[in-house]
Amino acid sequence: MAYRRLLLPLTGTAAGEAALATALKVARIWSAHLHCLHVRVDARDVAPLAGEGLSGAMIEEMMAATERESGERAGRVRALFERFTATHGDLTMASNPDTALKVPGVTLSFESIAGREEDVVAQQSRLYDMAVVPHPEADEDVSSSDALHAVLFDSGRPVLIAPRAAPEVMGKRICIAWNGSAESAAAVAAALPWLHQADAVRILHSEDYQRRGPSAEGIRAYLRWHEIEAEAVAFKSQTREVGAGLLGAARDFGADLMCQGAYSHSRLRQLILGGVTRHVLENSEIPILMCR
Repeated sequence: MAYRRLLLPLTGTAAGEAALATALKVARIWSAHLHCLHVRVDARDVAPLAGEGLSGAMIEEMMAATERESGERAGRVRALFERFTATHGDLTMASNPDTALKVPGVTLSFESIAGREEDVVAQQSRLYDMAVVPHPEADEDVSSSDALHAVLFDSGRPVLIAPRAAPEVMGKRICIAWNGSAESAAAVAAALPWLHQADAVRILHSEDYQRRGPSAEGIRAYLRWHEIEAEAVAFKSQTREVGAGLLGAARDFGADLMCQGAYSHSRLRQLILGGVTRHVLENSEIPILMCR
């Protein structure tokens, strides 16, 4: 059991470059194919504005401006990809993911298509074992990350949120954020390949984090059936912030990867009130494997 196909929605930002480095590290661990996908804004999406009182000439000008900006952004993303791959001479490029099937070792491909990012990324992710997405930018509200939420809510696949800086080591010391929910159970199932090859696994749980469902000892017993030994450790909230306590406990363990269910409460409630998922997404310094 392994991850064979990885999808990276690629952006031309510093966070996008860190995500590319993280995704490549994952691909090396699993000898997988990494497909980098850039979704350009479709200029035709501005056409509905014609019903808002704008003239045809104004709409055409807006579409032309959108096309130029989208093309320039796509050029920057492609340049980033080419600079990055030029510094890794041992990689094999493929024209698309399917042509890489019989090529040994790590392979990469790049694609730039027009469309709505949230739709394209969610749909394409269904054909991959995992999507790797950039960490939210320092000044970005995590609720605005369309690609991230598209994968979480609409792909049926796990998503790995890359840290702001690519890690040196990944998947050796793993924390499981367990609260008994269906989401956390899905995250554990998605993380089984990682858990099998880890040196140490710790289940983090808390009364403040627990939902209706099995206890930490229950998931610990489940993992034994997969020949995975894990210790269960309770963590404490910090200043009433469960997410901060969870990340603090992961740091204390020296974790280099954490798997966690996303949005056990409704997304709307978390956007309004905050929540563990949002805090972890915005503040984690290690890769986070999430499932919804």
